[in-house]
Amino acid sequence: MPSLSMGALVVFALVVAALTLFVTEWLSPDMTAIAVLVALVVLEPYTGVPARTAIEGFASPAVVTIVAMYILSAGVESAGVVDWLAGRLAALTGGDERRLLTAIVGTTGVSAGFVNNTPVVAVFIPLVTGLSERYGISPSNLLLPLSFAAMLGGTLTLVGTATNLLASDLSAQLLGRPFSMFTLTPVGVVVLAVGVGYLLTVGRALVPERVHPAADFTEEFEMDRHLAQLRVREASPLVGLTVREALEGSVSDDAVEAVVDVVDAGESLPTEATVEQVLAVSGPLDVDVLQIDRDGESFFATATDRPLEPGDVLTVRGNRQAVNQLAQTLDLRDLARESVTADLLAESGHPGVLAEAVIDRESRLRGRTLADVQLRSRFDVTVLAVRRGDEVIHEDLTAVELSAGDLLLLQTPLDKMGHLQDEGYLTLTEGPPELFDALEGGPPSLDAAAAVPLATLLAVIALAALDLLPIYIAALGGVVATVATGTLSASKAYDAVSWNVVFLLAGLLPLGQAMQATGGAAFVGGLLVDAAGVLPPLALLALVYLLTAVLASAITPAATVVLMIPIAVATATEIGASGFPFLVAVTFAVATAFLTPIGYQTNLMVYGPGGYRFTDFARVGGPLQLLLCAVTSLSVSVVWPL
Repeated sequence: MPSLSMGALVVFALVVAALTLFVTEWLSPDMTAIAVLVALVVLEPYTGVPARTAIEGFASPAVVTIVAMYILSAGVESAGVVDWLAGRLAALTGGDERRLLTAIVGTTGVSAGFVNNTPVVAVFIPLVTGLSERYGISPSNLLLPLSFAAMLGGTLTLVGTATNLLASDLSAQLLGRPFSMFTLTPVGVVVLAVGVGYLLTVGRALVPERVHPAADFTEEFEMDRHLAQLRVREASPLVGLTVREALEGSVSDDAVEAVVDVVDAGESLPTEATVEQVLAVSGPLDVDVLQIDRDGESFFATATDRPLEPGDVLTVRGNRQAVNQLAQTLDLRDLARESVTADLLAESGHPGVLAEAVIDRESRLRGRTLADVQLRSRFDVTVLAVRRGDEVIHEDLTAVELSAGDLLLLQTPLDKMGHLQDEGYLTLTEGPPELFDALEGGPPSLDAAAAVPLATLLAVIALAALDLLPIYIAALGGVVATVATGTLSASKAYDAVSWNVVFLLAGLLPLGQAMQATGGAAFVGGLLVDAAGVLPPLALLALVYLLTAVLASAITPAATVVLMIPIAVATATEIGASGFPFLVAVTFAVATAFLTPIGYQTNLMVYGPGGYRFTDFARVGGPLQLLLCAVTSLSVSVVWPL
């Protein structure tokens, strides 16, 4: 076994620090990767990574291809191809759960081999939740298989997922053998077929029904004790004020001092006391006014400037204690027998609608509180509840620090949700049809214009598959064609790129080089061989697959592929086997990290809408991971003998 050098110790220390940051997310993953890059250069005498070598990752074929594929995928998505396909599936399945599940996992799996799977899943989530409500199917039964199918499909081609491209780049560096467009396809087809078969049989039985079928928003988010109606009495100090003036202003120091003087004197507040004075006594209340009903007409509370009148009925969000306190201090009658349902709010006639939206990894709300963002005052958007896995948060919402995977129940104007989604705040997952029509400009349709981005994508794949052009040059040519034909503007093309992923990949590439150069990869490979004892090469290949899959489920797949590929190749060298099948096994393992919701972006996207628990992913994904460990190891050893 090679001895452990000082340089290897330094690199291992950086690996431990990086893994800690990935797990704790004290820094975002992309910033962690850049920090690793800087540290490798600063410690060059030990790591052997000079400055110019460290930044070569930004010009690597893998990173350039990833940037281009983001743009090409956005071009296909903007033409309505994915929306149209989703609509066709809805029409063809007719509400049968088994047929719908088959159509979803089959279509998602195949399309994810050629188009970035994140927008595919983003489009299918509202489709699935809408059809679930229409046909009385629990969305929990469909959303987790949707995410898993997208991950399985990513193994079909070189461009199926970013880690495939990264693995190809590392294969070229370590073995002088990059992937072609369809290098992974023989095994990818087997993996997809086995995975889909599992999801339609065993997986279907294991997926838990966390969200009750046909539950409306108020039932799904357990809002029965957190929505109420209050009638404005003649003597209420709210009369003559708008909602914003009455309840959303701050309490001034003068008002508080005046109230303190009255209370200290043992007197009660006069009947003409201002709302501000009353609230100074009661303290800030965790209550939001959502809707005003007057003589059969409804008004959106945050958008109307109509003064309140006696007899107005206010629909409010808040717990019973806060609502009772509000009613008592502001002379409102609590209509306790009136039940507030989603239908009552949905059939209001005003522009506010109920919707669900998820916080993804790239959301501008991630790590911030609602108090920081001020959605209600800036966008007239009110958050009614936050679902985090199977937990629903109703109280002190402004203080909740939002995390990736959180699902928000919103009351939003039709014309504001598009801005929030376009600006990267939220991703809409469920809402009324008119909300999606407002976002998409109408129901999904497919016209002749869609042929252009489709033809561009197919041309890129064909040029790369026939070895007429390197994939990164063909993809860049496709980007030029996408912009030149008007499919996307140049600014939208740049916006389509997930730049945090680009920096994550480019920043981590030199870490793999340092592992190889300092002998760290060979040392770990030797330990792995020693630990495996007398295991035959095929069993060792399966062990590498399992270790990679577990690690990828705990941190980002990109970080895992950079760390594990040098180790896998070194392990193969230690036992005198070919390094390429070990490298391919790692590639498949990182693309199918099923065990947690944090291992892969699409898992996070369905985590909230499906109402899943953290352990549900291991419950369904664990057996699938073991099954694919055997299937992948055997298939890889057949296609590329050890």
